Amino acid sequence: MNSFINILQNRITMISIRSFFILFALLTYNLHYGQYTDDINSNRPGESMGGFSVGKSIFQAELGVYGINEQHQLSNEQVDGFDTKLSLRYGSLLDKLELNLDLLYQNDQYQSNLKNETRSGFKQTTLGVKYLIYDPNKNYKKKTNVFSWKANHSIDYRKLIPAVGIYAGMNINTKSIYAFPNEPEITPKVILITQNQFEREVLTINIIADKIATIAPSYSYIVTLTRGFSPRWIGFIENQGIKGYYYSDAILRGGAAFLISQNLQIDASMGTNFKNTPSKLFGGIGLSWRIENNDEKQKF
Repeated sequence: MNSFINILQNRITMISIRSFFILFALLTYNLHYGQYTDDINSNRPGESMGGFSVGKSIFQAELGVYGINEQHQLSNEQVDGFDTKLSLRYGSLLDKLELNLDLLYQNDQYQSNLKNETRSGFKQTTLGVKYLIYDPNKNYKKKTNVFSWKANHSIDYRKLIPAVGIYAGMNINTKSIYAFPNEPEITPKVILITQNQFEREVLTINIIADKIATIAPSYSYIVTLTRGFSPRWIGFIENQGIKGYYYSDAILRGGAAFLISQNLQIDASMGTNFKNTPSKLFGGIGLSWRIENNDEKQKF
C-alpha cells in the first residue's frame, strides 16, 4: 500500500510541475484587466488570502474537507486522516475592511514504531482583520484613443500594478495535541497581500510572518495563479514555501471551482510536497456561501 502511495505521489508531483509551467506560460501571454463582478469572492480553493474584502455588511462562510496522508521516511511515522477547514468572513464598517475567523480541525490515525493512536483537535484557531490599502482601479478608467488602434491594444504596463492589502491576526492556542511545545496562548500573525487582476486571470501573493516574537516563528509565501475558463469554471495552481523552527516545506496545489449561483461556489483540489520528512499527499472538496445584505447592495 505504501509503495502504491509513493508511486502515485511521484506521478502527481511530476504532472503538477509540468502543468504549472504550461499553465503559467498560457496565463501570462494575455494581460488585460477585468472588471469587478457581483459573484462570490472566495479565497478557496487555494490557501492564499485575496486582497479584497467580501463587501460591507456581507457574511461569507468557506468550508473544506481534505483527506491526508503523511509518511516520515527517517522516523517511520505515518499519519492518515482528514482536515476540516472553516473560514468565516464578515465585511464590517468599511468596504475595504474585513473581519475573519479561520479554524482547522484534524482527526487522524498516527502510527510509529512506538505507538499507534487516534488523535483529534484544532491545529489552527486564528482571529484577524484584513484591510485593502491600495486599489489601482479605484477612480481610474482607461481612455480610448480614437486615432490609434495600436495604442488601444498595446500592453498597458499600469495593469501590472497590484492591489495591496494587509492582514493582522492572533493565533489562539487551544492546547490540542497538535500544539508546539511551550507555545504561548496567543501569538501574532501578519500577512502582506498583493493581487493582480487581469481579464481572466488573478495572481495573488501572500508574504506571511506567523507566531512572531516566539521561540518558534514561521515565515512563508504563497503564490496563487487563477484563471476563469468560463463564467462558471475557474482553475488554479499554487506554490507555497514554508521556513519555520519546527517545520519547513515546499508545497504544490491545484484544482478547480464551479459557480453554482451568484452566492454559492463548490470546489475540488489536491496537492503534494517535495520532501519525505514527511511526504504529504492530500485532496479535498469545498463549499463557499455568501449571505448578502440587500439594503447595502442597493447603495452600490
